[in-house]
Amino acid sequence: MRILAIGDFHGTFQKKFYKIIDKEKIDLVVSNGDYPPFHYRKLWFKHCYGKDIELWEVIGKEKYRKLVVKDLKYAEKPLKILNNLPIPVFTVLGNIDYPSPDDILDYTKKRTSTLPNFDEKYKLIKLLRGYSHIQRFDYSYLKFKDYIFIGMRGHSAPGRPKNKAFKKHKKILSNIFHKFKKENKNGKVIFVSHNIAFNTKLDKISKKILKKVLKGHEGKNLKKKEKIKQHYGSILARVILDKYHPLLHIGGHIHEGMGKQKLGKSWLVNPGSAHEGKAAIIDLDEGKIKKIKFVR
Repeated sequence: MRILAIGDFHGTFQKKFYKIIDKEKIDLVVSNGDYPPFHYRKLWFKHCYGKDIELWEVIGKEKYRKLVVKDLKYAEKPLKILNNLPIPVFTVLGNIDYPSPDDILDYTKKRTSTLPNFDEKYKLIKLLRGYSHIQRFDYSYLKFKDYIFIGMRGHSAPGRPKNKAFKKHKKILSNIFHKFKKENKNGKVIFVSHNIAFNTKLDKISKKILKKVLKGHEGKNLKKKEKIKQHYGSILARVILDKYHPLLHIGGHIHEGMGKQKLGKSWLVNPGSAHEGKAAIIDLDEGKIKKIKFVR
């Protein structure tokens, strides 16, 4: 079986991927999400990162609604293309796909009743339901040939293990892995999340990027305690890997972390950003990884 691991589209789908799918005889596309471009990124980091506040509370409901609608229109470009591919497409939600972060964080205050145009914000999830060729499987599983694909969402931060939400979704994933214990033992389980696993070679962000992230809510200069935050992968994904050791873990989000790494019995692959023309081709045979090749 040959997989094209791809994600972080951010409103684009480069033409070369058509040729790769045909030339490389790809059997299955596995996407780690992030379909919109998040064109209001600077505004969000300036006002919301690390704070218990929504952007619409700062800029107003109507302006926020227009930004979201524009973002979702861009998201439809890669979704439409993926939906028309001649091979199956599996996907999980990315942090920019407007998922709820209630799988890793406990809300400190209720906002649901006052969210502006709530249906608009979650329209991407509704759009996915209309693309019958694209199958979503975060906190669920899909089967392809004799392989099991188990997925989770992944957000822009590592997550908080002590939160009730984190523990709840850890249990959900554990139950799925337990269900396919035999398949996992035989190297037939593939774990997919948007964000790559925490504290690996594939989830490090540079000090330059980290300063941009922290600017606006913790100052321009890095504090000693912030040095450990150069690892920005998913703690939940790492916990699952350390406990169940699936054959393969696919995750992205950290664009500069493109690459592969062996962690125990598992191969980890960060395919990089499709927006930058990057992806990974993974060959599997009888429960073993035969080859991992990167598209640059």
